[in-house]
Amino acid sequence: ISACLVGSEMCIRDIYIALMGPSGAGKTTLMNIMGCLDRATQGEYFLDGNEISDYPEKEKARLRNEKFGFVVQDFALINEMTVYENVRLPLRYSRKRLKEERIYIENILKDLEIEDKKEIRVCDLSGGQQQRVAIARAIVNSPEIILADEPTGALDQETGREVMEIFSKLNQQGKTIIIVTHDPNIAAKCNRIIKIVDGKI
Repeated sequence: ISACLVGSEMCIRDIYIALMGPSGAGKTTLMNIMGCLDRATQGEYFLDGNEISDYPEKEKARLRNEKFGFVVQDFALINEMTVYENVRLPLRYSRKRLKEERIYIENILKDLEIEDKKEIRVCDLSGGQQQRVAIARAIVNSPEIILADEPTGALDQETGREVMEIFSKLNQQGKTIIIVTHDPNIAAKCNRIIKIVDGKI
């Protein structure tokens, strides 16, 4: 699957893609391969012109931290930490050093309309607010590609719409957005839909 998608130039800037298909079709597996969380059992994976399938784990960890931002359905936040601490976490594992780190993070939170929540533990937030925190954490390292697995699945319809508006804004800023979704209304907001059935496009 990955070879087919890369061959069709999926991972280029300004692309906003929905991956659709029935449960078990391979959507999340494909996303995990693209995000260097899993390794494909066959085929090749080219990223920025480099075949990265056999990259050492340390290099893949660097790519996960700097190249990709991840947003998942259950938010995957650390409940005991504050909003600010959750968003700052990827920077602790990055080679990037910011002189005004706090101001930088606060500006991201402001853009996502959760700056006033920065000192609140994420377990005390609503689902929509938690998803905004997850998006803030995903973009704090300025990744080129954002991988979102059912990012609206745990949200009500209105909150899901607001989250999709955030993704659209990020896409307009030059981010590649790839979303796994079962919802045709969510997919319709993307500029390309790729359907997967039994591991095949």
